[in-house]
Amino acid sequence: MEKLLQDIATKKARLDALRPISVPALRELQKYYDVELTYTSNAIEGNTLTLRETAEVIEHGITVGGKKLKDHLEAVDHYEAVLWMREIASQDIPVGENVVQELHRKIVARSEPHIAGIYSPHRRRIAGSPVVFPNPLKLPELMRDFGVWLQAAPPTPKAAFDAHFQLPAIHPFTDGNGRTARLLMNLLLIRGGYVPVAVRIKW
Repeated sequence: MEKLLQDIATKKARLDALRPISVPALRELQKYYDVELTYTSNAIEGNTLTLRETAEVIEHGITVGGKKLKDHLEAVDHYEAVLWMREIASQDIPVGENVVQELHRKIVARSEPHIAGIYSPHRRRIAGSPVVFPNPLKLPELMRDFGVWLQAAPPTPKAAFDAHFQLPAIHPFTDGNGRTARLLMNLLLIRGGYVPVAVRIKW
């Protein structure tokens, strides 16, 4: 872990030396990353849209023949959640439990509105996995504690990676925990002046 953090610090120093980046260049970079973040995060969860198809849906509202409606809705939801995440990252406001819930609400706003921002009242399981998540009755307390930790966490890579680990371990939502955790991680990274990280699917 120490070597990884040192490598990140070295790369950030190189990035900082390139600043300030021109507004047009920064806008293009953000657009590229936001589509990439949407595509990769959804692909991990089984969304069948390709990177190009995801961009077409987001940028032009074009639907893809033969692809499920839910896949299109997930792309639009996630992209709008990314934009909101960037907005929050740029503001000097605490990042706590309410931000996590709002991130989740936006991520499933159209695709699964009935669970948006709501802690699951049921036991959660991952198909094919022996992992047992906390009892649903404990979720409010666990998320309050997580929110307190999150508000005190510095915007560093280590804190971002810890948040990315802790939220899925609690698994408070019926669906969308991984997507929420990845955006939360990137919120902390961006707030700390780092570039966002796209977690790619393994083949």
